[in-house]
Amino acid sequence: MKAVAVIPARYASTRLPGKPLADICGRPMVQWVWERASRARGVSRVIVATDDERVVAAVHGFGGEVLMTSRRHRSGTDRVEEVARMLSCDVVLNVQGDEPLLDPRTIEQLLSCFAQDPHTDMATPVCPIRTAGEYLSPHIVKAIVGLDGRALYFTRSPAPFFRDGLQAGHSGVSVRIGVPPSMRSQLGRLPVRRHLGMYGYRKDFLHRLVEFPPSPLERAEQLEQLRVLENGFTIKTVRVERPSAAVDTPADLAVVRRQVRVLHGGRPERGKQR
Repeated sequence: MKAVAVIPARYASTRLPGKPLADICGRPMVQWVWERASRARGVSRVIVATDDERVVAAVHGFGGEVLMTSRRHRSGTDRVEEVARMLSCDVVLNVQGDEPLLDPRTIEQLLSCFAQDPHTDMATPVCPIRTAGEYLSPHIVKAIVGLDGRALYFTRSPAPFFRDGLQAGHSGVSVRIGVPPSMRSQLGRLPVRRHLGMYGYRKDFLHRLVEFPPSPLERAEQLEQLRVLENGFTIKTVRVERPSAAVDTPADLAVVRRQVRVLHGGRPERGKQR
């Protein structure tokens, strides 16, 4: 099985313009992501997909592989699919370009879904929800997972709802939440997981996916993966222990810079030679 990782790197981020080139200890963020993805076993190539010549120049500068894609894409999935049309491979990985400390083992676990089951068309990682704050936050996407590891639904709302809930203060507001007191310290055992925004696709399925129009639930939740479920297809989930820090805002960037200084002294971890 041949797998290629594609890192969509759109320059014009709304909350953090130029995010792929944000400096982290003297290196652009996209370099950190590329280096980490390159360490994953089973990945034959790591390609940055961008719409901006500045990103192209930066990737060439650190010796990475990059392809220019259309500026008209509505999502990272569309950008990844454009690159996939140029590839000869079995599985295409959509690796988020804003996670400079992603764990290469997450990519390896994702690939195992396709190696173990030839019927898997799409897979995505999830991890335990550890706090009530994560459970309640609309910024944390929840995946409701079946006993066989299939994703049943994705939502920004706290779900499932436990009928015997309790009153709890959250952000200074008293709200009704469906988490019984006995479960609050055991959120990781619930049939709900925190969704991590990395995807693997069989290449042929990815080509089909971008042909589907946005679906009603996708529009309501603003979660593109719901398009897959609404069209009757299956998403396999793979459980990992913890998320990596994502960079969406200047505050997130400051946190990641501190983590990089502590973990690596500002030095990217070189991947295997291509």
